[in-house]
Amino acid sequence: MSKLKNRYLSLDVFRGMDVALMIIVNSPGNGDTSFGILKHAVWNGFTLTDLVFPTFLFVVGNAMSFSMKKYETEASSAFLKKVFKRFSIIFLLGFLMYWFPFFEDGSLKPIAETRIFGVLQRIALCYLFASILIHFFKTKSVLIFSALALIGYHIILLVFGDFSLTGNAVLKFDKFLIGADHMYHGNGGVAFDPEGLLSTLPAIVNVIAGYFTGKFIQKSGQNFETIAKLIMVAGLLVVAGFAWDLIFPFNKKLWSSSFVLLTSGIDIFVIAILIYLLDMSKPGKWTYFFEVFGKNTLFIYLLSELFIISLAEISMKGTNAYNWIADNIFIATAGNYFGSLIFALWIMFTCWLVGYIMDKKGVYIKV
Repeated sequence: MSKLKNRYLSLDVFRGMDVALMIIVNSPGNGDTSFGILKHAVWNGFTLTDLVFPTFLFVVGNAMSFSMKKYETEASSAFLKKVFKRFSIIFLLGFLMYWFPFFEDGSLKPIAETRIFGVLQRIALCYLFASILIHFFKTKSVLIFSALALIGYHIILLVFGDFSLTGNAVLKFDKFLIGADHMYHGNGGVAFDPEGLLSTLPAIVNVIAGYFTGKFIQKSGQNFETIAKLIMVAGLLVVAGFAWDLIFPFNKKLWSSSFVLLTSGIDIFVIAILIYLLDMSKPGKWTYFFEVFGKNTLFIYLLSELFIISLAEISMKGTNAYNWIADNIFIATAGNYFGSLIFALWIMFTCWLVGYIMDKKGVYIKV
């Protein structure tokens, strides 16, 4: 736990908006009747929901543009120790979250069947590699790595498979590395992990994009010229993403190179708008709602996942508490689509209330 350091309001609000949306899309109740915009694209394609995770990585990089300064005068060994410690904690938290509640039918759930990679694990890996690249290499080298990572990833998928669910190189590599039992099985029973190790390579670029965006804002200042330049870069990235989409389609589960360009462009555009609305203008009191999420991001995300898992583990009238509450309170009252949305909002507001209490008590949990 620590006190918060000064930083841009836009960063806290952007992070908070993303966490709020992440909780909503992760807890739809009856997911079959969720609004289409709150579902991931089945395979190729792009929805608002597909933007949530890359945005999280982008804001991780943006926050790094502030935090990495303190490592500039430290010895390499001290820097690596801190980075690897943070990486290990976040990765372990992600692993334990998938293993939770640890026991099943009175016995310890087998580690041999626990998912290894996932959301927090990808965040940890991207943070690790992006930190090392940014600390030890010059800007030009990091940008060259980013281009090579995106191009190289495209080539790897072409050479060692195709772009289908069952024939892609990401699936083949993960099966070889960790085996099917440690992978995600939510794609119609197919063992494929959307946060697999190989597809983490292009995801690192989302963190790097966030980092350089933050550095540019700090160097250029919060003014109209900065906003204009950010919007121009965002536009170029989005156009480049759509051009690449013609041969390597937008695909969140494969984390395609075109997907990286599109999401990075959208995120840069959004942060430019938020800088104008929040850091250059008087935003009003509405921002506090999202600041609560932005100040205890990792804790609130973990809380939401454990809350959902815990409800799903409680038996209730032939089903579990998660489904019973969604179906018999929210969906029965408001209908399939709006009931599903209101249930997700209930989960989100419950987590916000915990974050609100923590903020009022000055409790900020950082890894």
